[in-house]
Amino acid sequence: MAYVSAGRAADAARGVPVGAGGTGGSPESPGAGGRTGRAGRLVAANVIALGAVSMITDVSSEMVTAVLPLYLVAGLGLSPLAFGFLDGLYGGVTALVRLLGGHAADRWRRRKLVAGIGYGLSAITKPALLVAGTVPVIGAVLAADRTGKGLRTAPRDALISLSSPAGEQGRAFGVHRAMDTAGALLGPLVAFGILALAAQGYDAVFMVSTCVAAFGVLVLVLFVRDRRERDETPPDGGGTEPPAGETDRPSLRVTLQALRLPGFARICVCAPLLGVATLSDSFVYLLLQRRVDLPAHFFPLLPVGTAAAFLLLAVPLGLVSDRIGRLRVFLAGHAGLLVVYGLLLSPLGGAVLVTVALALHGAFYAATDGVLMALAGPLLPENVRAGALAVLQTGQATARLACSVGFGAAWTWWGPRNALLLAATALVLAAAAAAPMRPETRNP
Repeated sequence: MAYVSAGRAADAARGVPVGAGGTGGSPESPGAGGRTGRAGRLVAANVIALGAVSMITDVSSEMVTAVLPLYLVAGLGLSPLAFGFLDGLYGGVTALVRLLGGHAADRWRRRKLVAGIGYGLSAITKPALLVAGTVPVIGAVLAADRTGKGLRTAPRDALISLSSPAGEQGRAFGVHRAMDTAGALLGPLVAFGILALAAQGYDAVFMVSTCVAAFGVLVLVLFVRDRRERDETPPDGGGTEPPAGETDRPSLRVTLQALRLPGFARICVCAPLLGVATLSDSFVYLLLQRRVDLPAHFFPLLPVGTAAAFLLLAVPLGLVSDRIGRLRVFLAGHAGLLVVYGLLLSPLGGAVLVTVALALHGAFYAATDGVLMALAGPLLPENVRAGALAVLQTGQATARLACSVGFGAAWTWWGPRNALLLAATALVLAAAAAAPMRPETRNP
């Protein structure tokens, strides 16, 4: 409730009467996306609806993600290098389709439709995991699932950005990521419960995941509003004039012209630079499991710690980013990740190591995931916002793919400790290079 009070205080400071529609515009404003009840005073109703879809979908996806690393490494006996390749594929294949999804959403002006196709594709691939018993087949299924994620991410984030005032993007993305993370918190718990009831019950996990994913698509169809009424400069003067030659249905060339905007261009360098040194969740959890010798049936609970911290901190850090600067919060999140690396290298062990590392891991996501989109969104014209955000996300996903493959190779050749030392060194150098870039400077 503290963040609701903060929103009311901000309204009062701007002379907006409390109870008169909240922050970010009137209930009739297209930019507000409609407001309902207590949650409507915090963010647009469209953000809440998108958050609900993400929450349900994350319950489904995180059920699979929670059991997958142990299933592949302990169950199928993959080496760290082979797992690094599959893990990089799982996270990085989205880079191949993010541009397609973002550009199609802008070109067709059907952001909800493109996002829905992505959610639907991920839902229909889940049953294939029931019969995927070999590494190549599992890789193909994971690639199809991540293709769905790649298609939906940029249109979804563009809808959130377009439904929120420029000065409150951190708040809107914080609320969405908190709801999204509630699903990430529940998914591993559901998987843990299923495995506790049925030993080696991976088939049951995959089947329940399929049903939950289908429900998420239904919620999207019924409750999310598209933004197709008009193309306008973002509120509060935070955006830019469209690039020369831009039309209502921009070409890919026009979308890529966003890279000429100095502020956005700096973000597109900063995020991938840090992404090259960002270990995937799976490697963090495998390192923790090895350090404390965690029993296999407790492994799905490790993501719960990350998700709990993310859930608690997403909205507060989103609000903080709106006040003190989104770049500062983004870099602070990576400093927290560096501490996680240090803890994994330290002599600490047991519950203390697990608790502190997972809390900081969740804080890292709270300070970076939605904050990056909030940093970039207001700098972009509405017509190309989904496509331009996809450019940014593609660069970051590609960098993290390289990190997963590189870390898996370093672990195989030099051992986990030396590989982690290399990752920590790379993160320090990347943060030092990114800090002076000042991407929050507004484009002319």
